Amino acid sequence: MAAQALALLREVSRLEAPLEELRALQSVLQTVPLSELREQAAELRLGPLFSLLNENHREQTTLCVSILERLLQAVEPVHVARNLRVDLQRGLTHSNDSVKILTLSQVGRIVENSEAVTEILNNAELLKQIVYCIGGDNLSVAKAAIKSLSRISLTQAGLEALFESNLLDDLKRVMKTNDVVRYRVYELIVEISSVSPESLNYCTTSGLVTQLLRELTGEDVLVRATCVEMVTSLAYTQHGRQYLSQEGVIDQISNIIVGADSDPFSSFYLPGFVKFFGNLAIMDSPQQICERYPVFVEKVFEMTESQDPTMIGVAVDTIGILGSNVEGKQVLQKTGTRFERLLMKIGYQAKNASTELKIRCLDAISSIFYIPPEQQTDDLLRMTESWFSSLSRDPLELFRGISNQPFPELHCAALKVFTAIANQPWAQKLMYNSPGFVEYVMDRSVEHDKASKDAKYELVKALANSKTVAEIFGNPNYLRLRTYLSEGPYYVKPISTTAVEGAE
Repeated sequence: MAAQALALLREVSRLEAPLEELRALQSVLQTVPLSELREQAAELRLGPLFSLLNENHREQTTLCVSILERLLQAVEPVHVARNLRVDLQRGLTHSNDSVKILTLSQVGRIVENSEAVTEILNNAELLKQIVYCIGGDNLSVAKAAIKSLSRISLTQAGLEALFESNLLDDLKRVMKTNDVVRYRVYELIVEISSVSPESLNYCTTSGLVTQLLRELTGEDVLVRATCVEMVTSLAYTQHGRQYLSQEGVIDQISNIIVGADSDPFSSFYLPGFVKFFGNLAIMDSPQQICERYPVFVEKVFEMTESQDPTMIGVAVDTIGILGSNVEGKQVLQKTGTRFERLLMKIGYQAKNASTELKIRCLDAISSIFYIPPEQQTDDLLRMTESWFSSLSRDPLELFRGISNQPFPELHCAALKVFTAIANQPWAQKLMYNSPGFVEYVMDRSVEHDKASKDAKYELVKALANSKTVAEIFGNPNYLRLRTYLSEGPYYVKPISTTAVEGAE
């Protein structure tokens, strides 16, 4: 088969308009294993196929792209970088986006290869074309270009190529195309900055990080909303948080939240700013962040009172993030009855809101109530038990009712709540004393799809692995849980059939 493909490839290179041969080659290649093509890699002459891309013929271009995608997989990245460099450059300036995507996929292979990447770093023209791909209309092309440049910047040589040459001027030129492209460049800069303190230093020296931060705290509310997402990404790293703190950016964001009450357009950027602090708190110290920036906690509580589902959703997500570790739970506990009232609102929304907001509420509840077994103390267990009773008059029945609704996403989210509390003795007592609950846990017929079966299995696993469940549920039920666990999530009980004498 590989020999037949090679023969067709040679035939293609001899003809001016080889459509029939291209169709035949495409068909043959679908049946040739990649291992066979790799064995014949030295014989592959791809130049003629790249030349055919330069002709303005749609079907011919489509066929060539499809064939090259297959054949190039058999060729080592170093060979592509050294022997097809001119073809790659042409590919990046081609009018057809599928050719650009094909080319960038090869650039992606090259930059992942430590030997081949130096070939690209020494090819200033190719690097320039990659930068200009960020400014195109096609998002897939731009994303592939960003990914390649980000990967190139993982090495010292790559950082120097991008930030200590004319390439930086090209990057700044591309930024001026329009707002969308400018944000794409910021996205690249944040990705590079996040790698290491040295990478961040290159990016700050370029002036592009400063420009991003200026836009974040500027007057344009829509720009603020976009920029805060990127700055949040930078804050995921310790060196990024340290830089933002040194530059006074965190204080500025706090001040903007303070002034949001008097800004009629604050709903555009406020959710992003609150999310920023939520992520900051959980990555650093919830207590320190909440004490230093009390306006953050104040605003989260305030947003739960909003009539705007977007604001409520962000507040609920943030509470879920904040309460995901023990220190964050203790910060929430310090707000006393205020947090209990907030839990009541979350319980109400979990029952009455739109499906999307219900799921977000259930996810937040799961996060707030889960305590790893090794971190459980009597005080923490008393706290979560008290919180649980604040959610509604009968929280267990509330979540059971939600889990019985005919929506798999809601069903799974409710099961996650049960799983979060399943290793806490007070919750096990509630479950055991709730009529029919133990049978509901054991009943496999309730779940019909894979996600639901997996979610039920996690609940059974959390119960079965708890040290207190045998005592609370009783040994017979404990053994049933262990049996369920050993049978796996997708077990189907065999249906026994009885033969009747004389039956047809």
